[in-house]
This record gives sequence, C-alpha cells and structure tokens, in this order.
Amino acid sequence: MEHDDKGSDDLRTRLHAMESKLSRIRSQRDSHNDSARSAAEQRNSAHEKRKEVHETISAKMDEQKKVRAQAKLHQASRDEIQQSIREVIARKKGTRDQGPGKSVVIQLSETVGEIERIEDRIMTDGALTLEKENSMIKKLRSLISRRDELIPHVEQQRIISIDLSDMDESIQRLRAEADNEHKLMLEQNSLADEIWNEIKPMFEERDFLRGEGDRLHALFVHERGKADETHASLVEMLSKVNEIRDELRSQHEQREKMVRDQNKSVRQALRGPDQNEELADSLADMLLEGNSVTFGGLVSSEGNHNKLKKNQHKSGNLGDSVLPVAERDSHHPRSSSLTSRLSISSPGIASPTISEASATTSDLRSDELLEL
Repeated sequence: MEHDDKGSDDLRTRLHAMESKLSRIRSQRDSHNDSARSAAEQRNSAHEKRKEVHETISAKMDEQKKVRAQAKLHQASRDEIQQSIREVIARKKGTRDQGPGKSVVIQLSETVGEIERIEDRIMTDGALTLEKENSMIKKLRSLISRRDELIPHVEQQRIISIDLSDMDESIQRLRAEADNEHKLMLEQNSLADEIWNEIKPMFEERDFLRGEGDRLHALFVHERGKADETHASLVEMLSKVNEIRDELRSQHEQREKMVRDQNKSVRQALRGPDQNEELADSLADMLLEGNSVTFGGLVSSEGNHNKLKKNQHKSGNLGDSVLPVAERDSHHPRSSSLTSRLSISSPGIASPTISEASATTSDLRSDELLEL
C-alpha cells in the first residue's frame, strides 16, 4: 500500500509538472496565433490601400488617355493644315499637284472653284450648243456630289476652306489655323504630363504597399507555422497527461474496490445466522428435497437448567423431560426466525411444521440425555 501511495504521489508530481508545461505551451501557441492574426489584419489593410491606390491610378490613366487622344486630334488637324499650306504654295508656284496625296482642303477648294466656273459659263455663254450644255450640266452634277462628300471631312478636321483665287491670304489663314492647332496640341500634352506627374507617386505608393503586403504575409505564414508546431507539441503533451490521469483514475478505482470488498467481508463476518440469506435458502432447499433439519441450541444458563431437570426426573419419561426444551427452542428468537424463513410450501411437497421440527429436536435431545 505504501508503495502504491508513493507511486501515486510520483504520478501526481509528474502530472502537476506536465500540466504547468502544458499551460506554458498553450500560452505560446496563443501568442503565435495572435501574432499571425495581427499580421493578417495588417496585410489585409495594406492590400485594401493598394487596391484603392490602383483604382485611383486606373482612373487617372484613363483621364490621361483621353487628353492624349485629344492632343492627337489637334496634331492630325495641324498636319493636315500644313499639308494644305504646302499644296497651296506649290500651286502658287505653278506646279499643280495631281497625286493621290492631295489634301482634302485643296480638293474641296478645287471642286468648288470648278463648280463656280461651270455655272458662270452656262449662265453667260450664249454660244453653247445643246449637246455641250448637257455635257457641262452632267459634269456639274458630278462635281456637286464630290463637294458634298468632301465637306464632312473638312468639318470633322475643323479645317477652314481656302480661296484659291487669293492664295496669299489663304496661306496666311492656314498658317494661323495650324499654329492654333499646334498650340492646342501642346496644351493637351502639357495637361497629360501633369496627370502623369500625379500618377508617378501613386505608382511608388502602390509598389510600397505591395511589398509591405508581401512582408506581412510572410510574417503571417511564419507565425502560423510556429503556432502549428506548438499545437502539435501541445497535442502530444496532452496525450501523455491524459495517460497519467487515466492511470491515477484506475488506481483510485482499484482503491475504492478494495475498500468496498473489505467492507463487504466485514459485514458478512458480523452478520448472524438469522441474517444469512444463503443459509436460509440452503435450509429451504434441504426441506424441499425431503431432508430433515435440526433447529435449536443451548446457551450456558439453559444447559444448567436442563441438567437440573434431568437429575430430578432421572427415572421418569425421557420424552416429557425433553419436551420443555423443544418448546423453549421453539420460542427462542433465533429458532423462531429460522422457522419463519422455513415455513414455505411448494406444490406437491408438504412443508414441515414447527411441531415436526420440535419433535426432531426432542429426539436429538433425548439421545443426548441418554448419553449423559
């Protein structure tokens, strides 16, 4: 028992130490989890800010693209006007350009001039034959259709029409318009550059937030890995703690069983014959089988009394001298208890009565008296 108590004390000491270590490991795991959670929150915040900056950059880039497109329109208009200036100058020098690269303005001016010339001839020339007039009218209709096709292109490029009859003035007007388009182009490009200067710091901020998010994510993964390792150690330690607890519980149950068995044996040892259920059942089985059962017993005072009666009635009837003993035994508390337990009946078997049991006892007492 002392050895078991010493072993239990050792187990409790180990259990206490392991539970303390278990608490420390759990605290370390929770600390790593908190660090990982904090890193994840900071990472998510950095990603949200980077997303906002990226959306702002996209909006600014779209605005810059629109400005650049507007600048390109002014540039195209300027180039077209400059091409018209070159063609007018070449026309002024007497070298007409018939190539396919003739500007729209020159084509429109030539077409309008030809239309006016044909109309004037038809109105003023009275020597025209009918056939010649019909040919000129057919050509006039073709030129009017060509003019209607060129006018939208000139209006779309916002190019002024020129008068080929006054080339010097037309050249001056075209140069002024080209300078204006060039100025507008420069303004749009300058505005696009300003937008780009606003975007550049945003690119730097976006790259910084991306790097910060990557760093915080790496920290999150590291802390989460530490937490997983600590949790694995915690599970292993917890299994050992549970083994010790199970062993202590088993020892405690064994002690309780020993105490219960000891108490049961003590109670059985202190139990009297009148409280012995097994004895009563065995006697009942003997009676049911037809065997005889002898009841009764003498204490010291009763024995002396019987000896006195034996001496007084030595020459008398032995059955009469024993009858009081049987009657006394029938009234003895222990005999009456057993008699009450044995007073049972079974189908087909007659249960013995108290008188039969007393008679058997009287026979036993008579034999004993004869021997005395």
